[in-house]
Amino acid sequence: MSSSETAIRVENLTMAYGGRVIQRNLDFEVRRGDIFIVMGGSGCGKSTLLRHLTGLARPAAGRVWLDGRDFWAAAEPERAAMLRRTGILYQSGALWSSMTLAENVALPLENYTSLPKDEIARLVSLKLALVGLAGFESFYPAELSGGMRKRAGLARAMALDPEILFFDEPSAGLDPVSAKLLDDLILQLRDSLGATIVVVTHELASIFAIGTNAVFLDAGARTQIATGSPRELLEHCPNPAVQRFLRRGLPPPPPKSETRIPERET
Repeated sequence: MSSSETAIRVENLTMAYGGRVIQRNLDFEVRRGDIFIVMGGSGCGKSTLLRHLTGLARPAAGRVWLDGRDFWAAAEPERAAMLRRTGILYQSGALWSSMTLAENVALPLENYTSLPKDEIARLVSLKLALVGLAGFESFYPAELSGGMRKRAGLARAMALDPEILFFDEPSAGLDPVSAKLLDDLILQLRDSLGATIVVVTHELASIFAIGTNAVFLDAGARTQIATGSPRELLEHCPNPAVQRFLRRGLPPPPPKSETRIPERET
C-alpha cells in the first residue's frame, strides 16, 4: 500500500512500563477513511496503544508513522504540528466542568489559531450542531446526560478539523440507545468529513456496526494475533481467542458437515 493511502503505520512497536512489556512487535497500518478498531480483552493494552498513537507515551521499541512521517524521530515542533491534525475523544469526555460547552469547544481554537472571537463563536456553534447539540452552547457539562457529554467531547475533538480522530471506549457508560446514536454519528462524521477514525473498544455491537478494519491484541501472547475487518475475523479467523471474543453472546457456529467419499463400485 502506498504512503498516500496510509494514515498511520505501526512498525515493530513494543510498549512497556519500565521492564514490564505490555505488547511487543505490533505491526499494522490504518488506511485513510478507515474506522479502525483496536480490540481485545481487558488489560491487553488497548488504551496504552492509543497513548502511543497520540504522542502521550514513547515506544520502548519500534516506530509510529503519521502521514508517512516517523513521529518520534521528528523534532518537537514538528511533532506538535502533526498532533494538531488529530483529535481525541477521551473515555470520560474530559470536559472542563467549570466551562460551558462553547468555552470547552473554543479552547483549542483559542490556543492554536489566531481567529477572531466572532469566527471562533461561529465555528463552535457549527461543531456543536454537527454532533446534535445546537443551542446547548451555554450549558455546563453537569447539566447534560452522559451521551450528550460524549458528543460535546467529540465536538471539541473536531474543533481544529483533524484528519484523524481517536476514540477511547466511546460507548463506555452509555445505555444501548445512546451507544447506537454515537455509532451512527461516528459513521456520519467519517462519511461527511472524510476523517480517518481509530476506536478503542470492546463493545461488540459497535465493533460490527462501524469497524472497517481492526487489530486484535492478546494479553497472554502480549502481541497482536489477528488483523482484518471484524466480520472477516468472525467468519474466517481460526484463532480460538479471537473467536471467543467476537462470539460472546452469539450462538455457536454450526458444525462443519463431513464430506463422505463414496465407495468405488466393484
